[in-house]
Amino acid sequence: MEVFETKQPLTVRINELKDKSLNIGLVPTMGALHQGHLSLISSAFEENDYVVVSIFVNPTQFNNAEDLEKYPRTLERDLALLEDFSDKIIVFAPSADDIYDSNIQSENQKFDGLENEMEGANRPGHFDGVGTIVGKLFEIVQPNRAYFGEKDFQQLQIIRKMVEKKKFDLTIIGCPIYREENGLAMSSRNERLSQKAKNDATLIYQTLLQAKDFFDHKEIPFVKEYVENQFANHPDFVLEYFEIADEDSLQPANKKEIGKKYRGFIVAHIENVRLIDNMAFN
Repeated sequence: MEVFETKQPLTVRINELKDKSLNIGLVPTMGALHQGHLSLISSAFEENDYVVVSIFVNPTQFNNAEDLEKYPRTLERDLALLEDFSDKIIVFAPSADDIYDSNIQSENQKFDGLENEMEGANRPGHFDGVGTIVGKLFEIVQPNRAYFGEKDFQQLQIIRKMVEKKKFDLTIIGCPIYREENGLAMSSRNERLSQKAKNDATLIYQTLLQAKDFFDHKEIPFVKEYVENQFANHPDFVLEYFEIADEDSLQPANKKEIGKKYRGFIVAHIENVRLIDNMAFN
Protein backbone atom coordinates (compact mmCIF):
# COMPACT_ATOMS: atom_id res chain seq x y z
CA MET A 1 0.00 0.00 0.00
CA GLU A 2 1.20 3.50 -0.85
CA VAL A 3 -0.10 6.58 0.93
CA PHE A 4 0.00 10.13 -0.46
CA GLU A 5 -1.11 13.21 1.44
CA THR A 6 -0.44 15.72 -1.35
CA LYS A 7 -1.35 15.61 -5.00
CA GLN A 8 2.03 16.46 -6.56
CA PRO A 9 3.85 13.20 -5.67
CA LEU A 10 0.65 11.26 -6.39
CA THR A 11 0.59 12.72 -9.90
CA VAL A 12 4.18 11.55 -10.42
CA ARG A 13 3.21 8.02 -9.31
CA ILE A 14 0.11 7.97 -11.51
CA ASN A 15 2.19 9.01 -14.53
CA GLU A 16 4.62 6.15 -13.83
CA LEU A 17 1.74 3.67 -13.90
CA LYS A 18 0.27 5.23 -17.02
CA ASP A 19 3.63 4.99 -18.78
CA LYS A 20 3.49 1.23 -18.15
CA SER A 21 -0.05 1.08 -19.64
CA LEU A 22 -1.48 -0.10 -16.33
CA ASN A 23 -5.19 0.42 -15.64
CA ILE A 24 -6.21 2.51 -12.63
CA GLY A 25 -9.49 2.32 -10.76
CA LEU A 26 -10.69 5.06 -8.42
CA VAL A 27 -12.88 4.60 -5.35
CA PRO A 28 -13.67 8.02 -3.84
CA THR A 29 -14.58 7.90 -0.14
CA MET A 30 -14.91 10.22 2.83
CA GLY A 31 -13.33 7.63 5.10
CA ALA A 32 -14.83 5.74 8.05
CA LEU A 33 -14.50 2.74 5.77
CA HIS A 34 -16.86 -0.23 6.02
CA GLN A 35 -17.67 -3.38 4.08
CA GLY A 36 -19.59 -1.37 1.51
CA HIS A 37 -16.41 0.51 0.61
CA LEU A 38 -14.43 -2.73 0.52
CA SER A 39 -16.95 -4.21 -1.91
CA LEU A 40 -16.32 -1.24 -4.23
CA ILE A 41 -12.56 -1.79 -3.96
CA SER A 42 -13.02 -5.51 -4.72
CA SER A 43 -15.02 -4.61 -7.83
CA ALA A 44 -12.30 -2.16 -8.87
CA PHE A 45 -9.58 -4.82 -8.60
CA GLU A 46 -11.55 -7.12 -10.89
CA GLU A 47 -10.98 -4.67 -13.74
CA ASN A 48 -7.83 -2.69 -12.89
CA ASP A 49 -4.16 -3.21 -12.03
CA TYR A 50 -4.07 -0.56 -9.28
CA VAL A 51 -6.83 1.05 -7.24
CA VAL A 52 -6.67 4.56 -5.81
CA VAL A 53 -8.81 5.02 -2.70
CA SER A 54 -9.30 8.67 -1.83
CA ILE A 55 -10.09 9.48 1.81
CA PHE A 56 -11.27 13.05 2.13
CA VAL A 57 -14.16 14.62 4.04
CA ASN A 58 -15.12 17.24 1.49
CA PRO A 59 -16.25 20.43 3.24
CA THR A 60 -17.91 21.99 0.19
CA GLN A 61 -20.65 19.34 -0.07
CA PHE A 62 -21.96 19.88 3.47
CA ASN A 63 -24.70 22.48 3.73
CA ASN A 64 -24.95 21.70 7.45
CA ALA A 65 -21.88 22.74 9.47
CA GLU A 66 -22.85 20.46 12.38
CA ASP A 67 -23.03 17.45 10.04
CA LEU A 68 -19.54 18.25 8.74
CA GLU A 69 -18.19 18.56 12.29
CA LYS A 70 -19.73 15.26 13.41
CA TYR A 71 -18.79 13.26 10.32
CA PRO A 72 -16.60 10.35 11.53
CA ARG A 73 -12.88 10.64 10.79
CA THR A 74 -10.99 7.38 11.33
CA LEU A 75 -7.95 7.65 9.06
CA GLU A 76 -5.66 5.45 11.15
CA ARG A 77 -8.21 2.66 11.28
CA ASP A 78 -8.99 3.08 7.57
CA LEU A 79 -5.33 2.70 6.63
CA ALA A 80 -5.00 -0.43 8.76
CA LEU A 81 -8.03 -1.90 7.00
CA LEU A 82 -6.63 -1.14 3.55
CA GLU A 83 -3.11 -2.31 4.32
CA ASP A 84 -4.31 -5.90 4.64
CA PHE A 85 -6.42 -5.68 1.49
CA SER A 86 -3.81 -5.39 -1.28
CA ASP A 87 -0.32 -4.08 -1.91
CA LYS A 88 -1.61 -2.42 -5.06
CA ILE A 89 -3.82 0.08 -3.25
CA ILE A 90 -2.82 3.71 -3.46
CA VAL A 91 -4.39 5.89 -0.76
CA PHE A 92 -4.86 9.60 -1.39
CA ALA A 93 -5.64 11.40 1.88
CA PRO A 94 -5.14 15.11 1.17
CA SER A 95 -5.88 18.19 3.21
CA ALA A 96 -8.56 20.58 1.98
CA ASP A 97 -5.91 23.22 1.29
CA ASP A 98 -3.92 20.84 -0.88
CA ILE A 99 -6.74 19.56 -3.05
CA TYR A 100 -8.42 22.97 -3.33
CA ASP A 101 -5.17 24.95 -3.70
CA SER A 102 -6.11 26.92 -0.55
CA ASN A 103 -9.33 28.14 -2.24
CA ILE A 104 -11.87 25.97 -0.46
CA GLN A 105 -15.08 26.63 -2.33
CA SER A 106 -17.19 24.78 -4.84
CA GLU A 107 -17.82 25.69 -8.45
CA ASN A 108 -21.32 26.22 -9.79
CA GLN A 109 -22.30 22.95 -11.44
CA LYS A 110 -25.07 22.19 -13.94
CA PHE A 111 -26.23 18.67 -14.61
CA ASP A 112 -29.25 19.23 -16.86
CA GLY A 113 -31.56 19.58 -13.87
CA LEU A 114 -30.59 16.35 -12.10
CA GLU A 115 -29.08 18.49 -9.35
CA ASN A 116 -32.41 20.15 -8.53
CA GLU A 117 -34.35 17.06 -7.45
CA MET A 118 -34.56 15.37 -4.03
CA GLU A 119 -31.12 15.74 -2.40
CA GLY A 120 -30.47 18.87 -4.43
CA ALA A 121 -33.71 20.46 -3.29
CA ASN A 122 -33.13 19.48 0.35
CA ARG A 123 -29.40 20.24 0.54
CA PRO A 124 -28.66 23.47 -1.37
CA GLY A 125 -25.18 23.51 -2.85
CA HIS A 126 -24.55 19.85 -2.10
CA PHE A 127 -24.04 18.75 -5.69
CA ASP A 128 -21.90 21.80 -6.48
CA GLY A 129 -19.51 20.44 -3.86
CA VAL A 130 -19.79 16.85 -5.09
CA GLY A 131 -19.18 17.79 -8.71
CA THR A 132 -16.24 20.00 -7.78
CA ILE A 133 -14.38 17.43 -5.69
CA VAL A 134 -15.08 14.47 -7.98
CA GLY A 135 -13.92 16.50 -10.97
CA LYS A 136 -10.68 17.35 -9.15
CA LEU A 137 -10.12 13.69 -8.28
CA PHE A 138 -10.67 12.66 -11.89
CA GLU A 139 -8.09 15.21 -13.05
CA ILE A 140 -5.51 14.17 -10.43
CA VAL A 141 -5.92 10.38 -10.58
CA GLN A 142 -6.73 10.01 -14.30
CA PRO A 143 -8.57 6.74 -13.67
CA ASN A 144 -9.73 4.34 -16.36
CA ARG A 145 -12.77 3.57 -14.22
CA ALA A 146 -14.36 5.06 -11.11
CA TYR A 147 -16.64 3.17 -8.73
CA PHE A 148 -19.63 4.54 -6.82
CA GLY A 149 -22.26 2.80 -4.71
CA GLU A 150 -25.91 2.91 -5.70
CA LYS A 151 -26.84 3.97 -2.17
CA ASP A 152 -26.18 7.50 -3.41
CA PHE A 153 -28.07 6.83 -6.64
CA GLN A 154 -28.78 10.48 -7.44
CA GLN A 155 -25.08 11.26 -6.98
CA LEU A 156 -24.21 8.35 -9.29
CA GLN A 157 -26.49 9.68 -12.04
CA ILE A 158 -25.10 13.20 -11.61
CA ILE A 159 -21.50 11.98 -11.90
CA ARG A 160 -22.41 10.07 -15.04
CA LYS A 161 -23.88 13.27 -16.43
CA MET A 162 -20.76 15.24 -15.46
CA VAL A 163 -18.51 12.74 -17.27
CA GLU A 164 -20.70 13.07 -20.35
CA LYS A 165 -20.83 16.88 -20.30
CA LYS A 166 -17.16 17.47 -19.45
CA LYS A 167 -15.96 14.60 -21.65
CA PHE A 168 -13.84 12.88 -19.01
CA ASP A 169 -12.13 9.84 -20.52
CA LEU A 170 -13.23 7.21 -18.04
CA THR A 171 -16.04 4.77 -17.27
CA ILE A 172 -18.35 5.16 -14.28
CA ILE A 173 -19.29 1.89 -12.59
CA GLY A 174 -22.32 1.75 -10.28
CA CYS A 175 -22.15 -0.98 -7.62
CA PRO A 176 -25.05 -2.52 -5.65
CA ILE A 177 -25.94 -1.28 -2.17
CA TYR A 178 -24.14 -3.22 0.55
CA ARG A 179 -26.40 -3.84 3.53
CA GLU A 180 -26.21 -4.84 7.18
CA GLU A 181 -27.82 -8.17 8.09
CA ASN A 182 -31.02 -6.33 8.99
CA GLY A 183 -31.14 -4.56 5.62
CA LEU A 184 -29.84 -1.16 6.76
CA ALA A 185 -27.75 0.34 3.95
CA MET A 186 -24.13 0.55 5.09
CA SER A 187 -22.98 4.12 5.64
CA SER A 188 -20.20 5.86 7.54
CA ARG A 189 -22.95 7.75 9.36
CA ASN A 190 -24.17 4.48 10.89
CA GLU A 191 -21.26 4.74 13.33
CA ARG A 192 -23.12 7.55 15.06
CA LEU A 193 -26.13 5.34 15.81
CA SER A 194 -26.76 3.43 19.02
CA GLN A 195 -27.28 -0.32 18.66
CA LYS A 196 -31.00 0.19 19.29
CA ALA A 197 -31.24 2.74 16.49
CA LYS A 198 -29.36 0.44 14.12
CA ASN A 199 -31.87 -2.29 14.91
CA ASP A 200 -34.84 0.05 14.54
CA ALA A 201 -33.48 1.40 11.25
CA THR A 202 -34.46 -1.85 9.53
CA LEU A 203 -37.78 -0.02 9.17
CA ILE A 204 -36.29 1.86 6.20
CA TYR A 205 -35.40 -1.27 4.25
CA GLN A 206 -38.57 -3.16 5.17
CA THR A 207 -40.71 -0.20 4.16
CA LEU A 208 -38.94 0.03 0.80
CA LEU A 209 -39.50 -3.67 0.19
CA GLN A 210 -43.23 -3.36 0.91
CA ALA A 211 -43.46 -0.18 -1.17
CA LYS A 212 -41.85 -2.02 -4.09
CA ASP A 213 -44.40 -4.81 -3.73
CA PHE A 214 -47.27 -2.30 -3.66
CA PHE A 215 -45.81 -0.51 -6.69
CA ASP A 216 -46.49 -3.60 -8.82
CA HIS A 217 -50.25 -3.37 -8.41
CA LYS A 218 -51.10 -0.05 -6.73
CA GLU A 219 -50.98 3.55 -7.91
CA ILE A 220 -48.12 5.82 -6.84
CA PRO A 221 -50.17 8.02 -4.44
CA PHE A 222 -51.17 4.89 -2.52
CA VAL A 223 -47.52 3.79 -2.22
CA LYS A 224 -46.40 7.21 -1.00
CA GLU A 225 -49.18 7.38 1.58
CA TYR A 226 -48.23 3.93 2.85
CA VAL A 227 -44.60 4.99 3.39
CA GLU A 228 -45.57 8.24 5.10
CA ASN A 229 -47.90 6.38 7.45
CA GLN A 230 -45.22 3.84 8.33
CA PHE A 231 -42.93 6.57 9.61
CA ALA A 232 -45.73 8.54 11.23
CA ASN A 233 -46.34 5.46 13.37
CA HIS A 234 -42.70 5.34 14.53
CA PRO A 235 -42.02 8.49 16.59
CA ASP A 236 -38.27 7.81 16.85
CA PHE A 237 -38.02 8.57 13.12
CA VAL A 238 -38.49 11.76 11.18
CA LEU A 239 -39.22 11.17 7.50
CA GLU A 240 -37.55 13.92 5.47
CA TYR A 241 -38.90 12.69 2.15
CA PHE A 242 -39.98 9.67 0.16
CA GLU A 243 -40.12 9.98 -3.60
CA ILE A 244 -40.74 7.70 -6.53
CA ALA A 245 -38.78 8.99 -9.49
CA ASP A 246 -37.77 8.13 -13.02
CA GLU A 247 -34.31 6.52 -12.82
CA ASP A 248 -32.91 8.48 -15.76
CA SER A 249 -34.35 11.97 -15.29
CA LEU A 250 -34.86 11.70 -11.49
CA GLN A 251 -38.14 13.54 -12.05
CA PRO A 252 -40.78 12.65 -9.42
CA ALA A 253 -43.54 10.46 -10.81
CA ASN A 254 -47.25 10.69 -10.06
CA LYS A 255 -48.30 7.88 -12.36
CA LYS A 256 -46.58 4.91 -13.97
CA GLU A 257 -45.67 4.96 -17.64
CA ILE A 258 -44.85 1.90 -19.72
CA GLY A 259 -41.19 1.59 -20.64
CA LYS A 260 -39.83 3.72 -17.81
CA LYS A 261 -37.73 2.53 -14.88
CA TYR A 262 -38.69 3.82 -11.44
CA ARG A 263 -36.90 3.89 -8.12
CA GLY A 264 -38.01 4.69 -4.59
CA PHE A 265 -35.85 7.20 -2.71
CA ILE A 266 -36.06 7.75 1.03
CA VAL A 267 -34.38 9.94 3.64
CA ALA A 268 -35.17 9.50 7.33
CA HIS A 269 -33.62 10.73 10.57
CA ILE A 270 -33.11 8.81 13.80
CA GLU A 271 -31.03 10.03 16.75
CA ASN A 272 -30.33 13.14 14.65
CA VAL A 273 -28.52 11.02 12.05
CA ARG A 274 -29.62 11.39 8.44
CA LEU A 275 -30.00 8.04 6.66
CA ILE A 276 -30.61 7.60 2.94
CA ASP A 277 -31.64 4.58 0.93
CA ASN A 278 -33.25 3.67 -2.39
CA MET A 279 -34.50 0.68 -4.31
CA ALA A 280 -35.34 -0.15 -7.93
CA PHE A 281 -39.10 -0.60 -8.19
CA ASN A 282 -39.33 -2.38 -11.55
